[in-house]
Amino acid sequence: MLHAYGWNAQEIINKYRENANEVLVYSRVKPRLPVGQANSSRTNCAVCANTPLLHKYSALACGHYFCNDCWAMHFEVQIMQGVSNTIQCMAQDCEVRAPEDFVLSHVTKPTLRERYQQFMFKDHVKSHPQLRFCPGPNCQWIFQAWTREGARRVECRGCELLTCFSCGAPHHAPTDCATIRRWLTKCADDSETANYISAHTKDCPKCQICIEKNGGCNHMQCGACRHDFCWVCSGDWKTHGSEYYECSRYKEDPNLANDSQHAQAREALKKYLHYYERWENHARSLKLEEQTLASLKSRINQKVMAGEGTWIDWQYLWDAARLLKRCRYTLQYTYPYAYYMEVGPRKELFEYQQAQLEAEIENLSWKVERAETTDRGDLENQMDIAEKRRTTLLKDFLEFNTNNASSSTKV
Repeated sequence: MLHAYGWNAQEIINKYRENANEVLVYSRVKPRLPVGQANSSRTNCAVCANTPLLHKYSALACGHYFCNDCWAMHFEVQIMQGVSNTIQCMAQDCEVRAPEDFVLSHVTKPTLRERYQQFMFKDHVKSHPQLRFCPGPNCQWIFQAWTREGARRVECRGCELLTCFSCGAPHHAPTDCATIRRWLTKCADDSETANYISAHTKDCPKCQICIEKNGGCNHMQCGACRHDFCWVCSGDWKTHGSEYYECSRYKEDPNLANDSQHAQAREALKKYLHYYERWENHARSLKLEEQTLASLKSRINQKVMAGEGTWIDWQYLWDAARLLKRCRYTLQYTYPYAYYMEVGPRKELFEYQQAQLEAEIENLSWKVERAETTDRGDLENQMDIAEKRRTTLLKDFLEFNTNNASSSTKV
């Protein structure tokens, strides 16, 4: 009944008081026809045609009797196919479902019983509107959220994976579920067009020497000529210091409406590549900062083992690296959101805040990668600024609760 009514116990109680029979029929607990009109013959089994003793027959509420051996074989086949709570009566056109205790009374193999109970448990979780399994590999945790409306951020306590509770995809705020699906589909369709973007090297804009990006920070310094530039737009880094990032903003062509169809198509591709390049760049930076996080953890352990303080003394470095990862993740998902926004004041405000966040993230990334030589107060101040930029952007453009409106439980 809970499966049939979406786990709404109050609705079941109310409808059961009005018409108990209809609730049981709708839930497939009993047949629509009375039991007396069903085939209750026990002279022989309709499946195997054998005539076992009367006590070796069984039937569901529908009154269709079959021998216990056929029931056992039927359940074994269904369980091996991954079916659990939807196993039906063997009679043709009968929709009555077998309850768990009836199935277990006929299944004797321990491995099969365990498999069936695991399937039943998974079906209970998957059908419950407030529960979801963590999609992390080999993770045994379950999320519970009070609502599934809109994108809901869930962080697994086991594997620390950030997930959207509503759609099960990686957390994608401020982009909503429908938009991120459109964006990921478009990226998959246009991946061949954008292959060159995935290159990990660029030429120094001053001396043209080839440079490989080996960290998450987009503030690059050429090892040959010591020129500081931005990895994203190749512009001079000095222009990114006091002013917000111009390289994160896409500039529409005001004469685009009067151009030919070919020119419009070329401009559309240019716009897509602009956002895709930044989306992909932050995805790569996230992977590189995972290495930074692991390296930082290793260095802290070495310091603790060498007697240079305790983990508490160096906790701020670990917190900074984790915050950097969280901010970078949010920034990555602002680009699909900006791509589909209509041109206007709201988009200008969003891209202004996006650029402010990007600037502070790069400052934080630069300091985290040089954490041991960075003043602690300076680093913690930068952490506070970056987190405020992140939460401001999310609050202004998404009904977003920075605290998780969910909990997680280990299976």
